[in-house]
Amino acid sequence: MNQREEALAFDAADPLAPLRDQFALAPNVIYLDGNSLGVPPAAAAQRAQTVIGAEWGEGLIRSWNTAGWFSLPRRLGNKLATLIGAAHNEVVVTDTISVNLFKLLSAALRMQDKRDPKRRVIVSERSNFPSDLYIAQGLIKLLDRGYALRLIDDPSELPAALTDDVAVAMITHVNYRTGYMHDMAAVTKLIHDRGALALWDLAHSAGAVPVDLNGVGADCAVGCTYKYLNGGPGSPAFAWVPHRHQGDFEQPLSGWWGHRAPFAMDPTYAADDGIGRFLCGTQPMVSMALVECGLDVFLQTDMQAIRKKSLALTDLFIELVETRCKEFPLELVTPRAHAQRGSHASFEHPHGYEVMQALIARGVIGDYREPHVLRFGLTPLYTRYVDVWDAVEHLRHVLAHETWRAPEFAARGAVT
Repeated sequence: MNQREEALAFDAADPLAPLRDQFALAPNVIYLDGNSLGVPPAAAAQRAQTVIGAEWGEGLIRSWNTAGWFSLPRRLGNKLATLIGAAHNEVVVTDTISVNLFKLLSAALRMQDKRDPKRRVIVSERSNFPSDLYIAQGLIKLLDRGYALRLIDDPSELPAALTDDVAVAMITHVNYRTGYMHDMAAVTKLIHDRGALALWDLAHSAGAVPVDLNGVGADCAVGCTYKYLNGGPGSPAFAWVPHRHQGDFEQPLSGWWGHRAPFAMDPTYAADDGIGRFLCGTQPMVSMALVECGLDVFLQTDMQAIRKKSLALTDLFIELVETRCKEFPLELVTPRAHAQRGSHASFEHPHGYEVMQALIARGVIGDYREPHVLRFGLTPLYTRYVDVWDAVEHLRHVLAHETWRAPEFAARGAVT
């Protein structure tokens, strides 16, 4: 039995294999970019048609009540909660990660200011997703109260950075570029031991790796639904705040959906008593409705089964690249240790952008991140072991024949 036949045998024995049929996968495409945009659930097209044609087209304004539109952000949040170790009514699906981060970081700083006004530092990582850092920088400028952003260059620097002036540590659980995964329990304990609050970004964690926010005692978290959760391009993100903080967290975007009685039309804002206070304006119902299609597939399995396959897929991918493409200048930047790896594998190549474009032209869709990083997302709900083998064979062909040198592969699009 050759390696490809072994991969097919793994697929035949895979308990998650039947779930692949619940996704609308393009033929003749190996999709390894679910860490950037998940594929559509098969149910999404019909759900969109129902929302537009029946709920909007026929129900019109009545559908805020009759179709459950008004309650949808909380209802989706409760479905998503099971994937991240959250309790009932601790998650709300709304807005974008950046907007939710602004809300939660503001609320955390305000709560810390009441406890200990000398804490004026936000700690994060220089390798964090840039939008997170931009939000922190903008908030610091807006507050204009002496706050500062302290960046570390390696996880080993975190203990020294958590001095007694730190208010919040804003950490991404799985790094978007390398796939490095923090030990959430250990890092949260360290942050708390130093008197700071732990704010986690779960963009590359939710639906990819097991997360237990309440179990580790985290303080708040944000995440998106369009990656591993397959909610659709630009689908609403989520915010998590545990019950113990909901009464103390005051977020600054006090829109009417966060009011405890929005249709009382009271001119004075009074925040919802629970997770609803982290809503802001009217919600985008068409895109939000599609989020449920992806979540419903996750609820047919569990994160432990997903994690087991994720590790097997990434192990296989790394092994095949390093054996079948060993003569080429590919450097693994993703940790080998399971405890430190998310669900994507990244390799550096001096011409990473061109190599990825050549792969995409052959129907193997991954993505590229500066500098020089080829990023491959292994999404257990629909990625097969044979997809991994075939993708590496395409990569070997692109490198061996240097097809990436074609001029068209150097042209940069607006999105890379």
